[in-house]
Amino acid sequence: MKTKEEILAAIRDVLVSEFECDAAKLTPEARLYEDLDLDSIDAVDLVVRLQQQTSLKVTAEDFKFIRTLGDVAGVIARLAAEQMK
Repeated sequence: MKTKEEILAAIRDVLVSEFECDAAKLTPEARLYEDLDLDSIDAVDLVVRLQQQTSLKVTAEDFKFIRTLGDVAGVIARLAAEQMK
């Protein structure tokens, strides 16, 4: 299983390459909507890309309370850990 830091790095790669986000802004504390200027369509696209990369099933409920990049990495790490059980 990947660490939260490795997951965060993979998310950063997607945000830089697919969403043209500034890599310098991609800290765990970066807020998706306010700091990174993502909208709801971008958030859905991000979830789809993460599902493709990880083969995890990410539900809307999983992302209901996501606000920061660190939150996204935390959800992916939790889902990966649950899958390993």
